[in-house]
Amino acid sequence: MSTQDGKKQHAALVFNPIKVDEKRLRTALKTASKRHGWAAPKFYETTVEDAGQDATRAAIDDGAAAVLVAGGDGTVRAVSEAIAGTEVPLSIVPSGTGNLFARNLDLPLGDPEKMIDAVFAGMTFPVDIGWAHLTREDESTSEHAFVVLAGMGLDAAMIANTNSNLKKQVGWVAYVDGAARSLPGAKPFRTVYQIDDRRLHSVKVQSMLFANCGALPAGIALVPDASIDDGTLDVAVIQPTGPFGWLGVWRRIWWDNSVLRRTRAGRRVLERRGRDTSIRYLRGTSAEAAMSEPTSIELDGDEFGEAVRIRCRIDQGGLLLVLPEGHDTSRF
Repeated sequence: MSTQDGKKQHAALVFNPIKVDEKRLRTALKTASKRHGWAAPKFYETTVEDAGQDATRAAIDDGAAAVLVAGGDGTVRAVSEAIAGTEVPLSIVPSGTGNLFARNLDLPLGDPEKMIDAVFAGMTFPVDIGWAHLTREDESTSEHAFVVLAGMGLDAAMIANTNSNLKKQVGWVAYVDGAARSLPGAKPFRTVYQIDDRRLHSVKVQSMLFANCGALPAGIALVPDASIDDGTLDVAVIQPTGPFGWLGVWRRIWWDNSVLRRTRAGRRVLERRGRDTSIRYLRGTSAEAAMSEPTSIELDGDEFGEAVRIRCRIDQGGLLLVLPEGHDTSRF
């Protein structure tokens, strides 16, 4: 393939050198580019100072016809933030520990060559991307993208308390350790929120989640109705009550969402059961929450400090993804 001025197109790989097999990816992308008649690819490393936004902008400025990202969830989030709205297609090469976005897309987790080949022989598909506007205690503001979910409260504290070395050893299971460290000191906090600028609600919560997609590893449906291409923001208000409140939350997420909802008989059981207020699920195109005190924030598993206000919105179709030819998008 060639551009209008006769020059061959090239692909660019933005990668986290700590998370990937760099030699394997470089060789695979060079080989695939040559096989499909593209120019030699270009490579951009992330750094401690640049999670991937600057590298991605450099790749786009250098004329990349497609960008590939290889790294953890944080790298995918950063690259998606920079490439959103550019119409340059993005191929996610699953790497790192969580791979939450790749899992929600049902991408091949152990086959990087397949996602590299998709750049040249696959298809493109527009998906939604979320944006979180944060207001700090000193009234400074910033806006950041998320592709899976934004969370505040216990959810963010759990991530902050996860042992980084344990995470390297056992992957996403390390978050169980983070939860164990966070739960004993967890206290509900007051927040006032609204969905789509409608009625204000004042509640005490342990956590609020703003989801673009909602599947966790092991088939756990954290936010069961979240869809990555419906232009809708799914909000989970987590309010466990009483000494066994967290058991109710876990039952709702693991048993109700991830088991019963998948069968007709199970859905009948849920319809007959009384109302469960441990988690409330809400939907809209945007949501805003103001907290009574500075509260921990996380975006796609990365800490983002504390904020006193968060406003989230969904940009429908804002991210153009590369997928393998024939990839099933019906469950997005």
